[in-house]
Amino acid sequence: MTHPVDVHVGKRIRHRRWLVGMTQQQLAEQVGIKFQQIQKYETGANRVSASRLWDIADALDVPVSFFFEGIGDQAEEAPTGAFPADLMGDKEALDLVRSYYAIPENQRRRLFDLARVLSNVA
Repeated sequence: MTHPVDVHVGKRIRHRRWLVGMTQQQLAEQVGIKFQQIQKYETGANRVSASRLWDIADALDVPVSFFFEGIGDQAEEAPTGAFPADLMGDKEALDLVRSYYAIPENQRRRLFDLARVLSNVA
């Protein structure tokens, strides 16, 4: 049976990997393991050892603490209908965030302002 902490850490690994545009294979190669192991970590099927988590954090350029952020928050539950309960597990949302940060900053700010206006009228 999977432990909720293992599932949370796995989701955070997947989240960060998607944000930086890295495949499971690329992460596995950087860490020195098979991509199937990354799959198992991301689903929470396998626990990530401390040393392996250290290597993953290094490969994804985040502190180890990143994987535990929000673990005790009840706020992870979204208001009904507003957005998916697991926003960071939603590939479309992560693709949108990655694309957003690929836009030059001055244009990104204008896009952000437009999105705010559109959401207020919706």
